[in-house]
Amino acid sequence: MLNWLRQLGSRLVSAGAIARGRLRVVRGKYDAAQTTHENRRHWANADHLSADASASAEVRRVLRSRARYEIANNSYAKGIVLTLANYVVGTGPRLQMLTDDPEANRLIEREFSLWAKAVGLAHKLRTMRIAQCEAGEVFGLLATNPRVAAPVQLDLRLIEADRVCAPTLTALRGPETVDGVLFDEFGNPVAYTVLRRHPGDAASLRGSGLDFDVLPIESIIHLFRAERPGQNRGVPEVTSSLSLFAMLRRYTLAVLGAAEQAALPSGVIYTDAPADAEAAQVEPMDTVDMDRGTWLTMPYGWKVGQLKAEQPTTVYSDFKHEVINEIARCLNMPFNIAAGNSSGYNYASGRLDHQAFFKAIRIDQAYLADVVLDRVLNAWLNEAVLIEGYLPQSARTLDANLAHQWFWDGLEHVDPQKEATAQATRLTSHTTTLAAEFAKAGLDWESELRQRAREVALMRELGLTTEQAAPAATNDMEDDGDVTEDNVARRAA
Repeated sequence: MLNWLRQLGSRLVSAGAIARGRLRVVRGKYDAAQTTHENRRHWANADHLSADASASAEVRRVLRSRARYEIANNSYAKGIVLTLANYVVGTGPRLQMLTDDPEANRLIEREFSLWAKAVGLAHKLRTMRIAQCEAGEVFGLLATNPRVAAPVQLDLRLIEADRVCAPTLTALRGPETVDGVLFDEFGNPVAYTVLRRHPGDAASLRGSGLDFDVLPIESIIHLFRAERPGQNRGVPEVTSSLSLFAMLRRYTLAVLGAAEQAALPSGVIYTDAPADAEAAQVEPMDTVDMDRGTWLTMPYGWKVGQLKAEQPTTVYSDFKHEVINEIARCLNMPFNIAAGNSSGYNYASGRLDHQAFFKAIRIDQAYLADVVLDRVLNAWLNEAVLIEGYLPQSARTLDANLAHQWFWDGLEHVDPQKEATAQATRLTSHTTTLAAEFAKAGLDWESELRQRAREVALMRELGLTTEQAAPAATNDMEDDGDVTEDNVARRAA
């Protein structure tokens, strides 16, 4: 206690000495926190707004409209978004039940797969991933649809972010509401106000666009990525690259316009005569029509100078490369996938760039499974148990352990032979399992083993060996069992 008082007294004495100017003070500071003449304009738009205030309804509306416009009119933007959705969702997720009843597992997996195909679940998931990228968020409504060709007539209806909003200035607004999302006292979303028509519909302009429904959280799935604590609505994932998309299009059009202008039979008619001679007989900046493929005769003293075709410049491709690379960075996508061009890549650099991208894909798939698929499966099971005799009794009890997991399309290896050898080594050394190896390929190990058992039994019945039943190699790269740069070039040629 006395030591603490002594230290406190010494600090007070030091503070008094500093105040009287007897001691020199050394203060540390961050250069980025300083406002100077050089950086004042750069940081002019920096603010202290909260996450929801920064992503206000008007800001999100402008960002959504610009992102949709750019994706609809820019082939690179369209390809990047479609490629991302195809990588994340692929042909769709596959369910594997992990309960203690194998027969119940197979029945639930089969019936859920038939239902998912009937409602187009894979296609809707791809649409949701595209909407999350270009609009920042998307909503799904779990509702009954009598036209679903399956025993469970549950459907997933997609709702654009524009329809979830505060419909009027007074209704359903307060401190627990964020642009159509209602929260309880603990900060949990409990309901959503959804317009019955899209604000951009023609019917909305005639006065019926303000009708809305308040839907409970049990019926709504909200898919978005929160990048700040306290953020409750999504911002387009391509927001940071929108200006780059516009820059790329403007530069391309400017280069094209300059090249076309120089390629046409255009030029400048000039003379070396003094201004008070023949040059005074013509009007400056006047134009003369000229047919293509013709020879001209000029008056004495006049000449024609044709414009030189200097577009595109040598830095045009470099500029596009850097801009596309910067655009794709916000989506963790490598350049060769974003541009659809791997001409400048070798095998090692391609593999290295893809590792970070594939990890981001797995994170997206896990998030999609947690937010969307688990909710969809629970709603499907709640409807299925109401159908008498549809599900086995083990899945109809209140305390049923319906453990499960989701499989996605596997990511193909560039060198199948090397990957197969590595897989055999891992299995031989017991550093992996069949379940893990099949999961990497997006397959259910139980289903694959059962299929393999049926194939082996049929080969024995027909008297065939494994070599006789194996399909023939389809290309020369599989014959030599190695993928080299020479083989890749030879195959491309």
